[in-house]
Amino acid sequence: MKVIIYTTPVCPYCDMAKQYLKQKGVQFESIDVAADKAKALEMIKKSGQMGVPVIDIDGIIVAGFNREQIDAALEHAKGHEKH
Repeated sequence: MKVIIYTTPVCPYCDMAKQYLKQKGVQFESIDVAADKAKALEMIKKSGQMGVPVIDIDGIIVAGFNREQIDAALEHAKGHEKH
């Protein structure tokens, strides 16, 4: 499973999302879109929005810190790993 979280340094919801993923034992790549314009454009292309956090869980995009959507995306990704 590949998990990417697009963040900015001053985003409290980004920190909450990262902490939530850590608590669940999920490894992720954190990308600071304030420092990387190309990655910011990649995030906008994936999510259709400029707000952070945006979490990419094996291609499933979760915009914002939404526990239910994160959990559903993680379950979906885990289900695909078994096949």
